[in-house]
Amino acid sequence: MTRDDSSLRRFLHGLPGVDQVGAEARAASLATRSIKTTAKAWAIDTAIRMVDLTTLEGADTHGKVRSLCAKAARPDPSDPTAPAVAAVCVYPDLVATAVQALRGTGVGVASVATAFPSGRAALATKLVDVRDAVAAGASEIDMVIDRGAFLSGRYLQVFDEIVATKQACGTAHLKVILETGELVTLDSVRRASWLALLAGGDFIKTSTGKVTPAATPPVALVMLQAARDFAARTGEVRGVKLAGGIRTTKEAVRYLVMVNEVAGDRWLSPDTFRFGASTLLNDLLQQRHKLSTGAYDGGDYVSID
Repeated sequence: MTRDDSSLRRFLHGLPGVDQVGAEARAASLATRSIKTTAKAWAIDTAIRMVDLTTLEGADTHGKVRSLCAKAARPDPSDPTAPAVAAVCVYPDLVATAVQALRGTGVGVASVATAFPSGRAALATKLVDVRDAVAAGASEIDMVIDRGAFLSGRYLQVFDEIVATKQACGTAHLKVILETGELVTLDSVRRASWLALLAGGDFIKTSTGKVTPAATPPVALVMLQAARDFAARTGEVRGVKLAGGIRTTKEAVRYLVMVNEVAGDRWLSPDTFRFGASTLLNDLLQQRHKLSTGAYDGGDYVSID
């Protein structure tokens, strides 16, 4: 199905269409599920373990990255039982700083690449970006697809770029950012998800965090369905990462419910599901402390990143 553009097009456009109203209704119904206190404690710790703690600003400094890495490895200095996050995500030129700061902690280092966030660069330039990040020690690469090529129907071009990026990653895992806010329809989200999975992406990811809307429940639903169906047809389990706009524990827990109900409990692991976030971790920590003490904390309980 990927040997030429016409075969790939036939496959992608042969996928079942997404019922937008049905997807929205299904996502809304999952959001109404309630969980007990003991399950909530588990969900909060699980969500913390799934966080890619992220800083992707032009004003990022080595000091800010080192501070973020300290928080990633020990999110709550007053409570050693609080789990570490999955990874810290930074720009390629700050990967070496993150690697040094996280050595021995078990926390991964992810780097955005391929001319993030626009993806507007020659393929050779994008691959240099990837190789530089991997050479600096990144264990995960978050690439962006060429949305212009995808929306123009140049599917094989997008496929080939993902394949080349995966090869440039070596042993590093590849997360493929679809930038779903620019794909417009859920049908496009489904096609882009399958395209990225077929090309070898280890994760499919919603957004760069620079475009709105980013992660939304209907989009997450469609991407989880794609990962589930891909695994059923190939036997290969790939991950899903939601990034952009997820800030509260309530939202995170609702997404975990969706993961369990739509994809299955094998996806309830940092190996197969992630949150790309910066402020989400603070709310998770505050809610975790409230469960253990019964009292709300002030805003100074967590660090401001």
